[in-house]
Amino acid sequence: MELDFRQEYERFIDQVIEQEIVWNLISDDGFAVCESAEFDDVEVMPFWSSEQEAKLACVDDWSKYKANPIEIDEFIDAWLHGMDEDGLYVGVNWSDELEGAEVEPVIIIEDLLGEE
Repeated sequence: MELDFRQEYERFIDQVIEQEIVWNLISDDGFAVCESAEFDDVEVMPFWSSEQEAKLACVDDWSKYKANPIEIDEFIDAWLHGMDEDGLYVGVNWSDELEGAEVEPVIIIEDLLGEE
């Protein structure tokens, strides 16, 4: 079954606003990042709106990673702004197959802050 990336994106935004926390993956080597499936010469760092979903990605090549919580203010101020400067995209609520939306950080900032 094909994921509805837009629906997952909206669920991500709603849950992050409600819970004020996001999850990414960390290991002794740093944070999980991979090449974009959609864009050439772009790297993507995935984030999830729940710890359980983040843990589902900790298999195969990412089995050494664990879920890492980030408060919403730090996510917006440090992570998203820094990722935008570095040209990284955000993977949003990826499935356990590591499939999902890849979004520019500025779009997520605007949606989390309710700006347009």
